[in-house]
Amino acid sequence: MKSNISATEAARRFSDIINRVAYRDEEFVVERGGEAVCMIVPAGPRPFTLNNLADLLSTIPKPDPAFWDEVEALAKHQPNVPEPSW
Repeated sequence: MKSNISATEAARRFSDIINRVAYRDEEFVVERGGEAVCMIVPAGPRPFTLNNLADLLSTIPKPDPAFWDEVEALAKHQPNVPEPSW
């Protein structure tokens, strides 16, 4: 979520803003005289948790039964992998 904040307010509440960026993934647009000057955003890639993965997986479409039939047919016709010599 992006919030607009004046440069004066950003200076007064800098520690709080940094904490909100770091721990809540919030973003701030810093303005001077009503004009956007810069943004304060999380640095680097955001952490990806198992909850994020579960949320992502719940949004993808489910395969239809024909897909699983095809996977099973392909699996039955795979060549045997030779045992390693070591």
